[in-house]
Amino acid sequence: MNHPKRLLQINVSLNTGSTGHIAENIARIAMADGWECYLIHGSRYKNPPSCMNTYQPGSILDEYLHYAEHYFLDNDGLASQHATRKLTDKIKKISPDIIQIHNLHDHWLNYKILFEYLNTLDIPVVWTQHDCWAFTGGCVYYNISGCNRWRNGSCGKSCIIKRTPIFRHVLERTRHHFQLKRTLFNNTKNLVLISVSHWLENELRQSFMKDRQVITIHNGIDLNIFQPYHGTDICAKYGLRHQKYVIGVASKWEPRKGLNDYYRLAPLLAEIGIDTILVGLNSGQARTAARNGITTVPRLENVHELVALYSKAEAVMNLSYEETFGLTTVEGMACGTPAVVYDCTASPELVSPETGIIVPPGNILQVKNAVETIIRNGKNYYTAACRDNAVQCYDKDKCYKEYINLYDKLLSENALHD
Repeated sequence: MNHPKRLLQINVSLNTGSTGHIAENIARIAMADGWECYLIHGSRYKNPPSCMNTYQPGSILDEYLHYAEHYFLDNDGLASQHATRKLTDKIKKISPDIIQIHNLHDHWLNYKILFEYLNTLDIPVVWTQHDCWAFTGGCVYYNISGCNRWRNGSCGKSCIIKRTPIFRHVLERTRHHFQLKRTLFNNTKNLVLISVSHWLENELRQSFMKDRQVITIHNGIDLNIFQPYHGTDICAKYGLRHQKYVIGVASKWEPRKGLNDYYRLAPLLAEIGIDTILVGLNSGQARTAARNGITTVPRLENVHELVALYSKAEAVMNLSYEETFGLTTVEGMACGTPAVVYDCTASPELVSPETGIIVPPGNILQVKNAVETIIRNGKNYYTAACRDNAVQCYDKDKCYKEYINLYDKLLSENALHD
């Protein structure tokens, strides 16, 4: 190898959203180890500065046309042919030593063209599974519906989950996507899968990719930012009626995040002198939340204010029914705040009796009881354990260094086979 090691990452976003930040953090650590780092990304998201050499093969028009093909032809992931061919041409020019994939879906590239090209290469491909899209007929999550057709290969007609086109019964192609993915992804010679949680690893081991090497690497957070804060009086700033509150945070409040459960919970907590704050609601959701006595905060660009909110809360709530990790749970615990989570998908593996309480999904009375238990024990009972757990398990520098160690290991193994 006559050049510095080259890492190419592929992701829908550049340095924004959870996967964008993960790719950026991996690159920073790789560059400190002497790697050259590149990123190929979509166009629809804002593009903050990046430490990587970046390339955007498509345009916003390409992505809107991809949306149209999805809506009318159920063609999500199989449009954007021209942009994807430009992407593969760029891969040839970069000539990477490792390709690291993050999110391929969300209407920006053609996974068939990409994997047909990757299947001709003899270099390691690492693919981080941030959700369940790769091994289903198109759905990203399926826990709420209880659908397990992906396990026995029966994804097909009348899919009850996947967003389908206007001519659903004529053009729905769930089974086509499932079979195509199974063929393409199983033909990639040097593919290693990364799971962000043990729950997701277990799902992968029941999928058509079960024979692949699967490694769990948790997502990490910046512990220099997310740490206990003892400054501003948040209760006064947001006009809270009580001096105690719980907090829920999401970048997008979808049904899977359990928003209706917060609407039911807030009046019960108010009866015992506990306010509820939700961060990140859109305007319509905020109006409904206000009618249920919930204090709402728009999505915060100032992360330090979010840290203050986490730090002052009695508990960070994650009433989500579908999580492949649960970043807000870890962020809150890093600020010394215990968590209350539902006993489903990946959330329970983040919480121990020393760092919070796990409750049955949808049982609002038990959620209220969990909050009362935390209040009764006193937040200080949990704070040190929450912070210690975050430091030991979710330090971004340690978590993302695991990727670099894996890349080096794969390159060494490749060299032995040459």
